[in-house]
Amino acid sequence: MKRVIVTKRASIRLEELFSYLENEWSEKVKNDFIKKFDNAIYQIQKYPKIAPKSYIINDLHKYVVTKQTSIIYRIDEKSITILTIFDNRMDPINIKKLKKK
Repeated sequence: MKRVIVTKRASIRLEELFSYLENEWSEKVKNDFIKKFDNAIYQIQKYPKIAPKSYIINDLHKYVVTKQTSIIYRIDEKSITILTIFDNRMDPINIKKLKKK
């Protein structure tokens, strides 16, 4: 299996999301999301091309974790890089900014 690298941006977004879920919803909702997220990372690591390529930027993949949240990642020869955790309610044009990073 390929190594999974999580960018600083993705780590920050994930921490913000965990905090939001715990503060605005509950510990149970946060823990349920963590289970879904962990499963998503496992699936991505085991089957890197499981998620379709983004229609905005062709070399990025978008794995939908929940209807509100997706993982945006890039695959290379040796690793999978998690670029960000994306709120699906946001303007998808924001994904283009990731290409420049």
